[in-house]
Amino acid sequence: MIQSVLVANRGEIARRVFATCRRAGIGTVAVFSDADALSPHVADADTAVRLPGNSPADTYLRGDLVIEAALLAGADAIHPGYGFLSENADFARAVHDAGLTWIGPPAPAIEMMGSKVESKKMMAAAGVPVLAELDPGAVTEADLPVLVKASAGGGGRGMRVVRELADLPEQLEGARREAQSAFGDPTVFCERYLETGRHIEVQVMADRHGTVWAVGERECSIQRRHQKVVEEAPSPLVDAVPGMRERLFEAARLAAKAIDYEGAGTVEFLASGRAERGGDDSGRAERGGDDSGRAERGGDDSGRAERGVDDPDQGDFYFLEMNTRLQVEHPVTECTTGLDLVDLQLQVAAGGRLDPEPPAVSGHSIEVRLYAEDPAQNWQPQSGPVHRLDLPDNAVEFDVLRAPGIRLDSGVVDGSTVGVHYDPMLAKVIAFAPTRTQAATRLATALSRAQIHGLRTNRDLLVNVLRHPAFLAGDTDTAFFDTHGLDVLARPLASADAERLSALAAALADAAHNRDVATVNTSLPSGWRNLASAPQSKTFTGGGGDIEIRYLLTRYGLKAEGFDDVALVSATARHVALDVAGLRRSFAVSRYGDDVFVDSALGPVSLHAAPRFTDPSAVVAEGSLLAPMPGSVIRLGAAAGDTVTAGQPIVWLEAMKMEHTIKAPASGVLTELSVTAGQQVDVGTVLAVVEAAQPGGEL
Repeated sequence: MIQSVLVANRGEIARRVFATCRRAGIGTVAVFSDADALSPHVADADTAVRLPGNSPADTYLRGDLVIEAALLAGADAIHPGYGFLSENADFARAVHDAGLTWIGPPAPAIEMMGSKVESKKMMAAAGVPVLAELDPGAVTEADLPVLVKASAGGGGRGMRVVRELADLPEQLEGARREAQSAFGDPTVFCERYLETGRHIEVQVMADRHGTVWAVGERECSIQRRHQKVVEEAPSPLVDAVPGMRERLFEAARLAAKAIDYEGAGTVEFLASGRAERGGDDSGRAERGGDDSGRAERGGDDSGRAERGVDDPDQGDFYFLEMNTRLQVEHPVTECTTGLDLVDLQLQVAAGGRLDPEPPAVSGHSIEVRLYAEDPAQNWQPQSGPVHRLDLPDNAVEFDVLRAPGIRLDSGVVDGSTVGVHYDPMLAKVIAFAPTRTQAATRLATALSRAQIHGLRTNRDLLVNVLRHPAFLAGDTDTAFFDTHGLDVLARPLASADAERLSALAAALADAAHNRDVATVNTSLPSGWRNLASAPQSKTFTGGGGDIEIRYLLTRYGLKAEGFDDVALVSATARHVALDVAGLRRSFAVSRYGDDVFVDSALGPVSLHAAPRFTDPSAVVAEGSLLAPMPGSVIRLGAAAGDTVTAGQPIVWLEAMKMEHTIKAPASGVLTELSVTAGQQVDVGTVLAVVEAAQPGGEL
């Protein structure tokens, strides 16, 4: 019987495991780096042990320190979460050797699946269809495009698409660096890249007594940088292709049995096919919860064949890899089966038996990953404070949804700070409903009305995806962002008019705040004059640029320039009600220093209150290359005095486990290079200055 579990991880997954342990009456132990000293997962645990340092290599990847921490805290089991040491066979063996229970598969199974190169050979021998591996040194023009992949690990680290043979050496080098940094193993390989594949995976659960479940499939086709963004269960493609579910489940069980698997794992496949489904979920809701989604229904997939796909020959799939751990997207399987997969992991690790068959699947669940990043700026990671993260409708945290609703699995809380050392995922938001359309609608609404204050996130992108006609029709693949345009999908939810109204509300709320803190004439309205005077003026910077608000509060009401059809109903420092062309609009206003966040049904708006006067020291020279985020300079592409061309890489930064290239904004001379390799820089640091060439080529 397991009494106390140390989670060898951080953030959201550590909190997720702790939640199940608490429900089971099991003690919890956290480990934390110096950067994570104030992380919520540390506060969630009964006991916490410091791992000195900040980088993963010094902390969460130090298996020896993690085991020492478990022994020090009196834990009798270790759960690895996902990432870091979760698929490290040597660590699993060391846990056993230390007399602790390993909450994961046997070390040999991890080892066999730990190398994507060797695992593909093994799966091919077991009868599972695979994509052939390509030797990076032997790739030819005929093989293009190819995908460079890290042999160890996952999560999009060490993965690059190569479409030009001349780009292959540089992409191989970059992939190896990322793989070494993230997993401690620089080994990479290549395989044929399918531009519009569907990413389908099967959740397996196995005990040591020979029972292997194929619990259900998930579709994770919408990805950025080869990392999943939207995941759902069941798959709309598998729903639409007769017999596909049975074949997928059989292949997944073959894979698990071939390596004597135990515990939770995921067999990932790349599939072909397009599901043609109407947005009304026709043929889905009426199936109910008796056995929907079960392979045991037979190969005819009754109730699905009539929906079909646009090509009846599509629906083929190929083994990609087996993740010998819990997946980030496991909540969608939990919601559609009623299972707590972490609890099952604990039971299996303690020697428990699974039932002969898994539970039936019912309903539909969709999960989105809320990242600290700016999709419109090439997915640029963000760092900084999270002032507030609040979802409407009483979202459940870290628990299985057994009725329609919203679940939040978050690694941050109000007041958290997101640094540059780890993955930029803030939270997972999950919806469960009887049908796919209902789940998508519920999730989009919850996200759009959530109060997310602080650093920039991908929230608007997620809502736009969930509301997109192609998504609602089940027409998703790994090229979704390219097909439908990132510029379209990343557009703000709030229109330009909504942003201006929100800025007006922010100005009125600021005026109300000034009245609240005034020490004299407290009964007078803000900006009051005995005689008519110049309007009050406030300037905010929003997504569309500067917005100047000019208004007067008179005895006859609000007079705001450019808002002739707007009347003020009420205003406090936190809430403003406006009558807009006969429609009552409510705005919640929150201010943190000069940053203002306005939430309304028109869409969330982030503003920055512009200073009345510009600080000369804040002005940077034209042509300056600024650090877009805090990070470490890992490489320089030129030296001061060099002539450079527009788009030429000048500085490579590493932040949040990814490389980011800073390029010359124009052709000219690199007149200043302010950093060196290995240097840590803050956001906004001037890295270099390029003096652009004048027309005709002269400087």
